[in-house]
Amino acid sequence: MRASAKMVLVAMLILSFTVSTFAQEDLSKELNRKVFMLYQQGRYAEAAKVAEEASKVAEKTFGINHPYMATSLNNLAVVYQSQGRYAEADPLFKRSLKIREKALGPDHPDVAQSLNNLGELYRAQGRYAEAESLHKHALKLREKALGSDHPDVAASLNNLGELYRAQGKYAEAEPMYKRALEIAKKAFGPDHPHVAASLNNLAYLYQSQGKYAEAEPVYKRALTIVEKALGSNHPHVATTLENMAELYKKLGKEDEAEKLEARARKIRSSQ
Repeated sequence: MRASAKMVLVAMLILSFTVSTFAQEDLSKELNRKVFMLYQQGRYAEAAKVAEEASKVAEKTFGINHPYMATSLNNLAVVYQSQGRYAEADPLFKRSLKIREKALGPDHPDVAQSLNNLGELYRAQGRYAEAESLHKHALKLREKALGSDHPDVAASLNNLGELYRAQGKYAEAEPMYKRALEIAKKAFGPDHPHVAASLNNLAYLYQSQGKYAEAEPVYKRALTIVEKALGSNHPHVATTLENMAELYKKLGKEDEAEKLEARARKIRSSQ
């Protein structure tokens, strides 16, 4: 469950639309809500189909340069990225970013979201220098626009931490994860999936450093939270199980590791 790109649903009302356009507007918002629901459930193939339809409806209803169009493009790109369809996600993220910069201004939180998501795509592809620049820019915009304790700030911190961890920059990663964890606890409470994400990332950092005794209880706490919040068959559960299995192998607990891997495989095969 390492920090992943976020999807945000826009819910604005445009008062000058005709009655027929209001119906299309409602359809567009409902489709994006369905995309978000399917994505949260890990049903990525279904989410992609709905997201594609949402983009078509948004383009027909609002035009190619409207913020609703940017939202639909962003959501489609997020789903594609979750499926490993990076080449398809890249131009969608860039187009969403361009629309938002022009329509909302360069310092808007939605611009920060697009920068964050493009940064996550580049991190997944190993394009670390490009990803770092985007994430730092997104973090700066979010802190300025939303305040230092906003959940979106925590998302940027988590993603920067993951970027540094992937490069072996552990000393730089740890304060990012810990600050993100504290923000998530304050914003959502101790049993929220965002808290589990931060715990999982922190545990993986400890594991990467060989701090196995510190990693295990943090993983267990993350697994408990995510199972309760998202269900035992969610892909985020599989990710935590896979990470714990890797840890147990390093500790020589092969039997326990195999059980966790088998459970993770079963979850993955059902998606």
